[in-house]
Amino acid sequence: MKFLGIIPARYASTRFPAKPLAMLGGKTVIQRVYEQVAGVLDDAWVATDDERIEAAVKAFGGKVVMTSVNHKSGTDRCFEAYTKIGGDFDVVVNIQGDEPFIQPSQLETVKACFDDPKTQIATLVKPFTVEDGWEALENVNSPKVVLGKNMNALYFSRSIIPYQRNAEKKDWLKNHVYYKHIGLYAYRAEVLKEITALPQSLLEVAESLEQLRWLENGYTIKAGITNVETIGIDTPQDLERAEEFLRKQC
Repeated sequence: MKFLGIIPARYASTRFPAKPLAMLGGKTVIQRVYEQVAGVLDDAWVATDDERIEAAVKAFGGKVVMTSVNHKSGTDRCFEAYTKIGGDFDVVVNIQGDEPFIQPSQLETVKACFDDPKTQIATLVKPFTVEDGWEALENVNSPKVVLGKNMNALYFSRSIIPYQRNAEKKDWLKNHVYYKHIGLYAYRAEVLKEITALPQSLLEVAESLEQLRWLENGYTIKAGITNVETIGIDTPQDLERAEEFLRKQC
């Protein structure tokens, strides 16, 4: 199978404008994401709507494609980029432009989900640990996911799910394995075309999570488990955490 990696990158982020161009350890965030992906997949491109990001990607030698400013989600941007790039790719991998620590092993885990011919969409999850603590579990910027026995997602939420009715909250992480959703998707090419034609759904609007649109419309999302720690950058505070994380790695 051939895998195409696309990294959507917007300039006008609500919580952190110009986030892809923020500096992290001497490189832009978008360069760090690109370097983590290039070489693991059959091809990799940044998809942006801003000429400043386009110029930055070209400056470090990356591949970039310009896309519409009107997309409501990274998935929509991925589909436009896929149609412009062309090629005979079986699977399109959507790597969030704010995940500079995404690891090759995580990409391989997502790729392996397509060893099952029934897999339509794949994503990554990471178990929360007791050491992560309650604050990490209740963080609304870190969506949780409940999985079925077949490793298909049952539901994603910014709330803590499941709710443990008969246990003290301090014991929840000891009693149950909660899964954090890692912002990485892969779609069979034909499925990507279908899901981008769907209108926004009620659950998607309520939680502001695009993957709920797919579940509401009957698509299955296979989850691969990773134990690799990453830091997604949603806010300037996250960038500070990422700088500290990078220093510890060096």
